[in-house]
Amino acid sequence: MISTAAVSYEALLRAAAFLGVFVLVAIWEYAAPRRVPQFGRRARWPHNIALLAVDIAAVRVLAPGAAIGVAMAGEVNGWGLFNILQPPTWFGIPLAVAFLDLVIYFQHVAFHAVPTLWRLHRVHHTDLDFDVTTGTRFHPIEILISTGIKCAAVAAIGAPVVAVLAFELLLNASSMFNHGNVRMAPGFDRWLRRLVVTPDMHRVHHSDVFNETSSNFGFTLSMWDRMLGTYRAQPARGHESMTIGVDAFRTADDLRIDRLLIQPLLDNPGGYPINRRDEPTHT
Repeated sequence: MISTAAVSYEALLRAAAFLGVFVLVAIWEYAAPRRVPQFGRRARWPHNIALLAVDIAAVRVLAPGAAIGVAMAGEVNGWGLFNILQPPTWFGIPLAVAFLDLVIYFQHVAFHAVPTLWRLHRVHHTDLDFDVTTGTRFHPIEILISTGIKCAAVAAIGAPVVAVLAFELLLNASSMFNHGNVRMAPGFDRWLRRLVVTPDMHRVHHSDVFNETSSNFGFTLSMWDRMLGTYRAQPARGHESMTIGVDAFRTADDLRIDRLLIQPLLDNPGGYPINRRDEPTHT
């Protein structure tokens, strides 16, 4: 059983980490933007942040502290490989975090490959600019499905509670960082992306070009894309000239919160990149 105190502690840590990273990336975007935005913040931010609020409400009502709760139950009941083998903490925690990050990589691939899942994930890709709020822009049903996948992975390996909490905090921070419209020195970017996904690396994934959208699926660790053949270093048209988004949703009205919530029901799935590489060059 997961206690109210544990849920409150987890929620407080997540909120503090979210606000800290969000503010830092937003300031960085203002001071050193990578691209000139197509739309002002007033046209996008209220709707992206409103969608985040819907996501938080959905998870807190339907699955409060779910992954942490599964980890706690696993420790009590001896579920999963880690609880059987009892690896030392210094090894087990980073290994569990890396494994959960790999699960998110494969989850991301699946949301591009399966038409129904792509309809949900497409909400994230139809943002017409790329900044810190894009990293919070996910359909609530996608968030709930992702929560279920994470819980299954935590139970399967018996991930320690500390590792699950660290992973959740890292995933949220990485999502905001790697969606930042921030400029960094090319040499520093090349060095940093050897370990983690940088904004320039992940921005390629938000291109409207099929083969670019079907690359760079990692959220935190960059090694999965390199190891599994989905790494692409740069967009063909360059970061300043590349087109962000999906062709079917390119108007200011498509940025509104009401349109984002019903978007999975609109249009058709489009060219989900992994399955349609032989199609035209745009999503």
